[in-house]
Amino acid sequence: MVGSTWKTLLLRALLFLSLLYSTIGKSSSSSNHHHQTTIRFKMAPPDAAAERQITMRREGAAFKVALFADLHFGEDAWTNWGPLQDIHSVNVMNTVLDYENPDFVIYLGDVITANNIMIENASLYWDQATSPARNRGIPWASVFGNHDDASFEWPLDWFSAPGIPPIHCTQTSSISYSVEEECSFRGTGRLELMKNEIKHNASFSSYGPRRLWPSVSNYVLQVSSPNEPQSPVAFLYFLDSGGGSYPEVISSGQTEWFQKKAQEINADSRVPEIIFWHIPSKAYKAAAPKFSIRKPCVGSINKEKVAAQEAETGIMDLLAKRTSVKAIFVGHNHGLDWCCPYKKLWLCYARHTGYGGYGDWPRGARILEFTHKPFSLRSWIRMEDGNVHSEVVLS
Repeated sequence: MVGSTWKTLLLRALLFLSLLYSTIGKSSSSSNHHHQTTIRFKMAPPDAAAERQITMRREGAAFKVALFADLHFGEDAWTNWGPLQDIHSVNVMNTVLDYENPDFVIYLGDVITANNIMIENASLYWDQATSPARNRGIPWASVFGNHDDASFEWPLDWFSAPGIPPIHCTQTSSISYSVEEECSFRGTGRLELMKNEIKHNASFSSYGPRRLWPSVSNYVLQVSSPNEPQSPVAFLYFLDSGGGSYPEVISSGQTEWFQKKAQEINADSRVPEIIFWHIPSKAYKAAAPKFSIRKPCVGSINKEKVAAQEAETGIMDLLAKRTSVKAIFVGHNHGLDWCCPYKKLWLCYARHTGYGGYGDWPRGARILEFTHKPFSLRSWIRMEDGNVHSEVVLS
């Protein structure tokens, strides 16, 4: 009984420290971080033509994006190990943001491990994951991965000989930290997670068209020049690749939506397009290095096979034919971080950022940077220790 009480108190302390650290972060660097990106909000119904705009800092300046992939907050939430991993993940993001000072952050799916989260409101963990960008006033957007709204998976060791132990779910909110809430085990759906995220002013995420639900994170953002806000520099497309509560697939409906949207806002393919989703398409298998990473591919780890979506329904055929599509970026495979050419575009992995999830490869984040007049897109990987590698020109 004493041992059980001690473990409960330790777990509560770890959860509290995890949230406190994510809230305070590197307060000294954050408080001195004067972020200059101008944010233009264009709030519109999900199916409306108007796109939300992000305006570049100044004419001629490069636009930099940090990709945080596979953070897996809330993993093994009932153990001492889990909350410590979340603290380490916050450390990685703070380090990357301090070094790179990006204009924008993209959370590339598997932000949380919902199948390990017992409390009803998994958005508490989601907010913790986005806190490094939010605390610095850096705008961000997100797409869903296969773990973000997965059903709770009961750990086998809970059903040991003594039976199911007493379980207490403690909120991760520092405001009501002393209040325990009942375990729900029902998970928090995509719509609920998105509803919570877009309450934050700096979030550029969107529900996407209702006709595509349960696929939710399907939307496009326009990056604009400060001198010509109506003249797009690039379009950033976000697609929900499924998993969790429904199959791992980009549906024909999503493909049709992309085609119509691209025809509507970029009919002549004049404006460059950059694509983001979580689970790689089957085209990644065709492009993948066979053994070591050799040119024209660029990267540092090729330690597992591509775990692709369950089916192809036309999205890759469409993207490969569009001269405006420069690159696709995914997460999902923690042991891959390469970029490889595929037809007329590039297929790229991010870098496993979070300490949650499988694999013990060093953590980091992929960085993108593009310029205007003429358009160029390049990328590199910033590691947790500050080192940079795998620089590549993508356009």
